[in-house]
Order: sequence, then C-alpha cells, then structure tokens
Amino acid sequence: MTAEQRERHLVTGANGQDGHYLVTRLLESGHDVHGTCRDDEGLARFLADHPGATGSIADLRDGAAIQALFDELSPTHVFNLAGNTSVARSWDSPAEAADVLGVGPVRLLEAGWGRMQRGGDPIRMLQASSAEIFGDAVEVPQREDTPRRPVTPYGAAKAFAHEMVGVYRARGMHVSAAILYNHESPRRPESFVARKIAVAVARISLGRQDELVLGNIDVHRDWGFAPDYVDAMTRIVAQDQPDDYIVATGESHSVREFVQVAFEHVGVDDWERRIVIDPALYRPADPQSLVGDATRLRSIGWSPTVGFVELVRTMVDAELDILRSS
Repeated sequence: MTAEQRERHLVTGANGQDGHYLVTRLLESGHDVHGTCRDDEGLARFLADHPGATGSIADLRDGAAIQALFDELSPTHVFNLAGNTSVARSWDSPAEAADVLGVGPVRLLEAGWGRMQRGGDPIRMLQASSAEIFGDAVEVPQREDTPRRPVTPYGAAKAFAHEMVGVYRARGMHVSAAILYNHESPRRPESFVARKIAVAVARISLGRQDELVLGNIDVHRDWGFAPDYVDAMTRIVAQDQPDDYIVATGESHSVREFVQVAFEHVGVDDWERRIVIDPALYRPADPQSLVGDATRLRSIGWSPTVGFVELVRTMVDAELDILRSS
C-alpha cells in the first residue's frame, strides 16, 4: 500500500474502550491513525498502547483547534468517539454534556465540511450515537426511525448530535451514525455497572470483598461485546451510501440477570444475599427497556460473535486473572 493509498484516520476519544479496539483494528489494516485524547495522562496511555499511531490532546469545545487539526492531518476518515460516556455523570454536569456530546460533534462536522469546501480530500465520518436517544421508547425493539424521546442530559445531547448528522448528510457529506447499545469489555472503567459487577464478583469469589452495592437491578439493556461494535463501525463507514445503523444484539437482559450469571460462573449460588440495593444509586430517570433491531446492520454482513452469557463470563474471568496475578 503506497502512501497515497493509505487511509488517514482520525479517532477522537482514542484512549477509551472503543477507541482502543478501533485504533488497534485500523493499525492492523495498515492505515495511518491519529488519536485525540482529553488530557496528558490519556494521551500517554494511548501512545504507549499504540506505538504505531500518532496522537494529540483535543477539546471538542474548541472549534478553531478542531479546524486546525483537520487542516494539519487532512483525514480521509473520522470516527467521533469523544466525550464522557457516563449517563450518570451527565446529571451532574448537564451543560458540559450538551456542549461536548451535543455541540462538539457539530464542530467536527463543520471542520470536515470546511476542509472539503476548500478543496481537501473527501471525508467519511462516523458519529457514535447512543440508544439513550430513544429514552422511554415508544416501541420495543427500537429501529433507526423510532422517535427520539431522551430522558437524560446524556441522551438529549446525543439526540441533538444525531439530528445534526442528518443535516450534514443532507448537505452532501458522507456521515453516518452508529446508534450504539450497551457494549462492554474488560477495558470498561469500573464506574460502569457491568465492570463494577465483574470486579465485585471476582473479589467476592476470592474472599476479598463481602457484598456488591447496586442501584436499580431490574432495568433491561441490550448488552454486546465492544470489539463486535467496533467491527460494526468500520463496516458502516465503508458503505457507499451513508446512513444510520442500530448496533445491538436484539436481546434484552436485566442487571439482575447480569449479576446472576456472573455469580453462578464463579460458583456462588446464594448470590442474592450478597447484593445490597442502595436507593442513592438510582438515577433521576432511567429508560426501562432499550433493545435494538439491527436488521439494517445485519444486511451489510454484521452479526455479534459474543453472546450475553459469554460476555459476562469473559469480564469476570478477566478480573480473576488480574486479582490472581496481583
């Protein structure tokens, strides 16, 4: 592959869970990859994990800096994964969520549009949208055209960015949205409930912890494996025509089921007495049933490779390995 043929990929939020798997995949495919991170610590970790990539610190609130980055890199592909992915945190900082998750993607879209209008190479962009845009959904499962009814600041911000993807696509940009449902891996931060459960169950099974404290365990989610969802992103951006795609397994499981499978995997049968429900951990609003219909995505060759039970066991096993080696 010559230098002229190499695709130049810009990945924002490159040190996050999805960013890690995506950058690894792009580098293995022989592409030039530049990742942006929020701070020095994240950038150092990203470059250590991906010595074949370049990187920089970027703030989606700084439109001029984003435009300068586009002009410097002249990317052919842009994946926007940036922004704090914690729905709970968005309640603490709703204005920040609106700016970074809602307006931030528009700054990226405008930078790409401006670059193209000045004679730059064509750009393909992918926005990491979220099932939270559906909120208290009017139908289950949700499809790409299901009405948006967000009930959290995170979901509202993502919904605005999602609509703006359609606006720029109508202007002629090759920009798609991957509407991502819950997807996990051992690289998830412990602030996310799936990783929190995996860590606690592993510790309890080894006698290093007594109980697992959770909020509402009866909400249902559509859980998938993060590398599968990254595979979906690359397939979506490769399509000749840009579009919106649900990325989901189509299966609904409660947090209670996640906990049960995790404990049973380590041989703890009396798991219910290990659970402490803390009302303080309940969110002000929480969609009860987010399940996606990925028919459109499956039509372009995608399907999940890891099921729910295997996902839970994989996450618990990863924590056991860490604990046993420490």
